Amino acid sequence: KLVIFSHGYYANRGGSNQACSYLTAYLAYQGYFVASIQHELPTDDLIPDQGIPQIVRRPFWDRGVKNILFVLNALKKRYPELDYQHVTLIGHSNGGDMSMLFGQENPTLLDKIISLDNRRVAFPRTKQPKIYSLRSSDQVADEGVLPTSEEQKKYDIKIIQLKNTTHSHMDNSGNEKQKKEINHYVLTFLNEHE
Repeated sequence: KLVIFSHGYYANRGGSNQACSYLTAYLAYQGYFVASIQHELPTDDLIPDQGIPQIVRRPFWDRGVKNILFVLNALKKRYPELDYQHVTLIGHSNGGDMSMLFGQENPTLLDKIISLDNRRVAFPRTKQPKIYSLRSSDQVADEGVLPTSEEQKKYDIKIIQLKNTTHSHMDNSGNEKQKKEINHYVLTFLNEHE
């Protein structure tokens, strides 16, 4: 089964697609085919830090959606034997925002979306794809991003609050206990309903 991972925002630093290698390597070890996209190039414009994020960052998220679609189509050509009926997107922070937007626009291409603390793009309110999220102990999502408790029940969306993990410790900078907890939850989500 295929997992496509999208990294958080690292101000166009090269190698950002390796920022959560503890997770991507773990999933590969568990038998998943993992593609980790490098969404930023050194020559790209920096994401604006002024203005309404949903407006000024939207072009970057749209590009991320196109990147994911490009990678998915390239994989279909190169690895036709993969299970494209059960594609999972996983994204940290800005990569989670891209993944949620992809799910809004291309729901039939996905089985699951797992967000590691995306904060700006609203979760699709849908049962397909299945939506999961791990939330940090220190950051709050923008209004309307997270589903209400009623919506979580209606659409069977799973949200887990990590009490001892900050937003910036969800990548390789986290300690071994934090990484182990995230790996455990992500694998649990992937194995659910199979």
